[in-house]
Amino acid sequence: MVTILETIFAFTIVFAILVFIHEFGHFFMAKLVGVRVEVFSFGYGRRLFGFKRGGTDYRVSLIPMGGYVRLLGEGMFERRENLSPEDFMAKKRWQRVLILAMGSIMNLLLAFFLVAIINMAGVNSPEYLDQPPIVGWIEPGSPAEKAGLRVGDLILSISGRKVKTWTEVEIAISSKPDKLLSLEVEREGKRLTLFLKTEKRTRYGMGYAGFMARSLTQIRMVTPNSPAEKAGLKPGDVILTVNGQAVYFFEFVRVIEANPEKELELLIQRGQETMSLKVTPRREGQVGKIGILQEPKSIIKKYGFVEAFIRSFKENIRNAFLVIHFIADLFAGEASTRQLGGPLEIANFSYAAMRLGFLALLNWIALISLQLGIINLFPIPVFDGGQIFVLFIEGLIRRDLSPRLRQIWMQIGLVIFIVLIVFIILNDIVKRMPNGWESLLPW
Repeated sequence: MVTILETIFAFTIVFAILVFIHEFGHFFMAKLVGVRVEVFSFGYGRRLFGFKRGGTDYRVSLIPMGGYVRLLGEGMFERRENLSPEDFMAKKRWQRVLILAMGSIMNLLLAFFLVAIINMAGVNSPEYLDQPPIVGWIEPGSPAEKAGLRVGDLILSISGRKVKTWTEVEIAISSKPDKLLSLEVEREGKRLTLFLKTEKRTRYGMGYAGFMARSLTQIRMVTPNSPAEKAGLKPGDVILTVNGQAVYFFEFVRVIEANPEKELELLIQRGQETMSLKVTPRREGQVGKIGILQEPKSIIKKYGFVEAFIRSFKENIRNAFLVIHFIADLFAGEASTRQLGGPLEIANFSYAAMRLGFLALLNWIALISLQLGIINLFPIPVFDGGQIFVLFIEGLIRRDLSPRLRQIWMQIGLVIFIVLIVFIILNDIVKRMPNGWESLLPW
């Protein structure tokens, strides 16, 4: 029960910030171009309290999940004569476009500033993500092994898209479950083309290939009274070798599991010092365990003011294109709908981010804000992008569309929106079912 309440609380915080910032964008631009804002509400539903100033009712409403603005004349389909200069429909089309677009622009700016703040505060990330994608480990029997990939191969492109870092490789693979991908690799100075058929893993239907970077293992947590604690291992230690052999992240787990009750000699790095420790994995069932939570070797990156904003700009541009590519792949059938996240998934991830700490929560808000800003500009009628699309059409034909046509456009958009919401919520639910959509649609 507590977890459910905490999840709802985390979702409310995230959603409230995103929607409030979005609506503030509309409010700010409307005021700037002289449109009367009749209501600026924090929250939805019944008005609790507030004040009126300059023709605007600033209010706090019952349901504290975001907010809304109501502009004079907005959403009215009938033709009206003698419009007030403060009426939304009395303004020029480019002014109305600015008002409509400013909500998304504010979401994009929020993502930009939050990522910059995180960059200045310090980012803890796996070291290998920014490194060239050189294969360091291949799982036996995996799609990577079947494709002929080898340790030491440098991946140059995936399905025609160039990749320069492991971050780009992981995104390209994870977004393509059960797909045949062409990989261009460099091996001993020669370029080869390999064909890899990904598998589908996790309830999110993520693509899996079975290869990994040359990433060392770092200890994140040590369980009290475990073999690791008794051996002297501490959080932050980096495993360099096991019994004199270099062992990378996934391989380390398998070595430990394969040697229950057998003493292993670990060479570790602790700060600037290297030392040798001996640990004997405890038998649990048929495998060995030493009582640690491990992760790929991570580093904390801190940037100065200017560099933090430059990196934030580049990172958000890259993520924006990833969102666009994913949506394009989704319509082309190249990506799985399991990778879509609706309200339930956003709530779960919001709770997880909140538990990881303030910076993790800011990073999650930045990511969702960026996606909201982009998707809201799509030409779907009930989105701001749909209304902007109508204004562009009117600009091209140099006259307003009839009120009836506008109303039909919005009704179509409402149907599309309802269908999308129902599908996304159902999609969140079926991801928790063993057979996915077959549980609801057995045919």
